[in-house]
Amino acid sequence: MKIPELLRRKPDFALPRILKVSDAPDCASLHATGFAHPWSASEFEALLADSACLSVGVDTKSGFAGYLMSRIAADEAEVLTIVVAPAFRMFGCAQRLLLDHLSRLAARRVQVVFLEVDAQNEAALALYRRNGFLEVGRRKAYYATAEGGRGDALVMRRNLT
Repeated sequence: MKIPELLRRKPDFALPRILKVSDAPDCASLHATGFAHPWSASEFEALLADSACLSVGVDTKSGFAGYLMSRIAADEAEVLTIVVAPAFRMFGCAQRLLLDHLSRLAARRVQVVFLEVDAQNEAALALYRRNGFLEVGRRKAYYATAEGGRGDALVMRRNLT
């Protein structure tokens, strides 16, 4: 008999850590679980080596659970991507990553954070809204879908000051 998904034991997440270039293959593998058009390991290597990027990940005893990456420009930052491994979704990993990341951005004197999110991604929208992000724009047909169509992106913003 299978245990219902919601009754699974909550994993022990380690404290978020700054990612290194050597994490690029894991980032690419995880990215492929959450996006129709995943980024390559070489794209992650470039981002992880970029001093303007802040990249934070979370591990568990059983492996890499998720990460969040942003790019900082002056007093603004843009969330580039956030991914949580399917086995660790619905356990607060994304919330942990987002709060840690926002704290690190504020410590770097970032005042405003922007992001784009698929308008159909209800879980991500709930996370961002719950954490003070407000919709400030819409990009029509911005994302290519796995089915070959196009989906809108919502532009969201949160002030850190």
